[in-house]
Amino acid sequence: MSDSRVIFEKSVKGRMGVALPKSDVPEISLADSISPELLRKSPAKLPEVSEPQVVRHYVNLSIKNHHVDKDFYPLGSCTMKYNPKINDALASLSGFANIHPHQPVENVQGALHIMFELEQMLLKITGMSEATLQPSAGSQGEFAGILIMKKYHEKNGEKRKYIIIPETAHGTNPASVSLGGFTPREVKSDNRGRVDLEDLKSKLDHEVAGMMLTQPNTLGLFEDQIEEISEAVHNVGALMYMDGANMNAVVGLCKPADMGFDIIHINLHKTFSTPHGGGGPGSGPIAVVEKLAPFLPIPKLIKDENGKYNWTSDIPDSIGRLHTFFGNFGILVRAYVYIRMLGDDGLKSMTRNAIINANYLKNKLKDAYNIPFTEGTLHEFVVSGDTQKAKGVKALDIAKALLDYGFHAPTIYFPNNVPEAMMIEPTESETKATLDRFVEVMLEINDNINVNPDLIREAPITTPVTRLDETKANRELDLRWTP
Repeated sequence: MSDSRVIFEKSVKGRMGVALPKSDVPEISLADSISPELLRKSPAKLPEVSEPQVVRHYVNLSIKNHHVDKDFYPLGSCTMKYNPKINDALASLSGFANIHPHQPVENVQGALHIMFELEQMLLKITGMSEATLQPSAGSQGEFAGILIMKKYHEKNGEKRKYIIIPETAHGTNPASVSLGGFTPREVKSDNRGRVDLEDLKSKLDHEVAGMMLTQPNTLGLFEDQIEEISEAVHNVGALMYMDGANMNAVVGLCKPADMGFDIIHINLHKTFSTPHGGGGPGSGPIAVVEKLAPFLPIPKLIKDENGKYNWTSDIPDSIGRLHTFFGNFGILVRAYVYIRMLGDDGLKSMTRNAIINANYLKNKLKDAYNIPFTEGTLHEFVVSGDTQKAKGVKALDIAKALLDYGFHAPTIYFPNNVPEAMMIEPTESETKATLDRFVEVMLEINDNINVNPDLIREAPITTPVTRLDETKANRELDLRWTP
């Protein structure tokens, strides 16, 4: 018997999870009510376990994985902030959790009211004119934005080919561009880590449909030439798209519409609280300026003069449907609660605290680690582990060493214009005590690199699964336990 089987197998013959009283309901023959070919020929081989065993098994599995309720999760560019439990409680109310999208609008008016108000909140935050909550992820929001760009230019009788993206762009940007039928055109960064304005202008012409730009960018830096960038793009008849991945740095302090953006997607599952580990769930609403409103996806939520909510598909220039129904409703409720609980002043505090936390960490780490772009840091920053690599320890090793201290690792090797990159985003929901503990660990790791680098190269050693042979793991995937 293998070691994994000894650990994993819990079943003991004769053990019971629950003892039920003898049934007083007359027995019927299954063969009388179910087709014989559907009946089992032999009993199911179910595990024989007690109830405490089952509970402990799943609880123990749950704490093997790192999550934001367990400890600090500084995953740069992903905004893994704490999700207030009131969000979950209200999203779990029967009237929200048990409704079905096929129900008539007459008996889901409360749900539609929340969706309508959430749209209005997002419009106030972004400064845009119209919005849709339909996209169920930031990537789908991007795709919707690209399709709107395409429809806008086609409506003007133009067939444009290119969309400009920075070299530091999220990987979904070029993917969305290609999926939408355009070709990405990359623009370089200048020596301050921002868009190189001269390089941008050299790549602008009347074949450019638009520019996708994360604001602040993936180095955590505000694009302080944004008005000039927007003007240059608009001068060739192109549109400005804001990747809203880093909205946690600007909410309440400035509005994308005021910067010249025409389209934005908002990651509700990041900026407005719901952690999105494990591939979901997400929500990526888009908001647009007035001239692009006719192209938003259908159906559109409307409110009539009597205050009743309904759906309309009477939008002839719409890009069509993006989603089977109307978005990930549970995430919409959580975002609604989060925004309503904080209010205008609370949202501003959220943003300011995220910026303060990132700058605090940056200043505490700058003497031990190389931080190449330090001027104008907002909610996140990128450390280069090149100094540590010169001593034989890579960013990957540092990330794995953090696991031994109970922290999740930051994003590593992105953006790719920083060698041995480690992108750190503390969010506003972490206390100074947690940040100080993280700093202490990062400095201890650096000290160990100087005196005993093998200790870091062998990490992690305290986790349920220790150091893997990653090349072998990628080439020989083993994703299923077999008895």
